[in-house]
Parts: sequence; C-alpha cells; structure tokens
Amino acid sequence: MNFTRRTTALSLLAFATAGAVAGPAFARDRSKLVARARESLRELEDSSPAARRAAKSAHATLVFPSILKAGFVFGAETGDGVLFEGGKAVGFYNLSGGSWGLQIGGQDFAYALFLMSPDALRYLEKSGGWQAGTGPSITVVNKGAAAEVDTSTATHDILAFPYNGKGLMADLTFQGAKITHVKR
Repeated sequence: MNFTRRTTALSLLAFATAGAVAGPAFARDRSKLVARARESLRELEDSSPAARRAAKSAHATLVFPSILKAGFVFGAETGDGVLFEGGKAVGFYNLSGGSWGLQIGGQDFAYALFLMSPDALRYLEKSGGWQAGTGPSITVVNKGAAAEVDTSTATHDILAFPYNGKGLMADLTFQGAKITHVKR
C-alpha cells in the first residue's frame, strides 16, 4: 500500500473509531448533549423562518448539534443527536456514515430533522433508526430553498435542515449515513 493510501486509511480508521471510544463519555454527557441540541435548534429557528414554521408543525424533531465530516477520496461522518417530542428529550441517536469519490476536506455542521408525519415518527421508533434512502422520504432544505418551505412541503415525511457549517467541505448531504438509536 502506498503512503497516501495508508495515511488515508489510518486517518479514516481513527475518525471512525473515535465514536466507539466516545461511547462511555456519551452516556455521561447526555445532559450536555440535550443542552447543546436545544441551543442549536434555537439558533436555527432564530435564523430561519422556514425552520420555525416546520418546528410548529412537526410531530418530533431530531437534532444533531455537531456532525463531523472529513474525507480525502474516502470520507466519514459522525455525530450524536437528541429526539425532542413536545419540547422534551425522549431519545438519543447517532448518525454515522461513509462515502467515496472526489472529496477532500473537513467540516463540522449541525442537522435538524423535523418529522412531519406520525408515520415518520413511528418508523423511527420501531426501527431504531434508518439509513438514508430507506424508510421515510427526506427533503433537504438548504438556505437557498428555505423560503420555499410552506404548507405544501410540510406534508413531506421529514424536512432536514443542514446549518452552522464550518470548514472546507461543501457537501452537506448525508448520503450513505445511518441514523441509529443509542440505548446506553
């Protein structure tokens, strides 16, 4: 294996295992995660009228206040989130995924998933999570399209808002990502 491939493989392995090592810390820091998720959601709603409208109609909201994404040909992303129903934290989830292709860089961003239908919430609860591309339909709302969120788009299963991106990676999708319920 040449130096570049070895370096890339080792970097991705370290990034991927960071989530496994952080497991016990995650259990201890749930209250901090809930506080960060609440603050992150408040920032989104303050900056986006579309997110505010979605929040009022949503049956539940899954907030990932920090998703770390990095890649050099092969990429990985991970972050922990909180499911809110009626303003109360009712569950904890992890988003993890990988990808390959023309990519380079790193990014830290937040994601809010507004579960707009009872079926989307039931699916999340029964399945313990899902992989992007399976289960409920997800409509990603970026800043340019945010003004278009209205009562017609609120009939979608899930409205996803990426926000607070910092870093050098422009791709804010979570293709290949899996959302899993954390039972710790």
